[in-house]
Amino acid sequence: MSGGRLKAGPAVRARARLALIGPGFSYLVVLLVLPLALVIGYSVFQRGRFGGIAYEDGVTGDNFARLADPLYAGVLTDSLRIAGLTTVLALALGYPTAYAITRLPARWRTVALVLVVLPFWTNFLIRTYAWIVLLSSEGVVNSALTGIGVIDRPLELLYTDTAVVVGLLYAYLPLMVLPLYSAIERVDPRLLEASADLGARPVRTFLSVTLPLTLPGVLTGCVFVFVPSLGNFVVPELLGGGRTVMVGNLIRDQFLSARDWPFGSVLALALMAFLVLLLMAQAWAGQRLGGRR
Repeated sequence: MSGGRLKAGPAVRARARLALIGPGFSYLVVLLVLPLALVIGYSVFQRGRFGGIAYEDGVTGDNFARLADPLYAGVLTDSLRIAGLTTVLALALGYPTAYAITRLPARWRTVALVLVVLPFWTNFLIRTYAWIVLLSSEGVVNSALTGIGVIDRPLELLYTDTAVVVGLLYAYLPLMVLPLYSAIERVDPRLLEASADLGARPVRTFLSVTLPLTLPGVLTGCVFVFVPSLGNFVVPELLGGGRTVMVGNLIRDQFLSARDWPFGSVLALALMAFLVLLLMAQAWAGQRLGGRR
């Protein structure tokens, strides 16, 4: 009886582990591994005469060679510039916001964090269309500036790179605030008190104690904002009016408009490879900062 119970133990534990990891593993296989394998497979074929895939033409590497075209390099440069500017602005706004929230009384911190994530409760398209109403020539911003006499005629705010940056910043600013808040909250107050006791001014304490200890949160927030900003295609389409073309728009157009699935797959793989390298760099930097701390 005891022997049967001992034999059943490992089998029961194996079934329990399978039950726990099975749903998550199935999710990864169906929604990540299989689509990725499909994209990799598409990338080595030619575009069909009427779009799609021409399997009969055999395997080729011409799609990867097209990445060297200066046209696509320009799109990538513009995408990096807009996503990078959005990330810098999100950090400049998010760090003071997160720092201020950590200094609130405990009962108000939850309220402040709810207000930060409140925009996520509204549909993304609705929030983007709201910015069209705000930034258009007859919108709220131009009407207010004209009404108080700051400008004589409406400014061209919509369908510009500035509008795209504003839309991306609004969309992803909470993703910067939350990791920064978590990092700042974990800073031991006794370290700040010790710095003050040693005669350091608040600015010196911040630069020498708070900022170094929160750099992992800064890196995480920057990645959380930069990665989705780089691949976003809705905001450039709506607020850029088609004038601003980013990598996400280019990939979407290859699949839906040009119906060049092989080259669209190559662009998607190139973007994924770049983002994987970025995440690896962020993980390496986080480990170095953690070890130094």
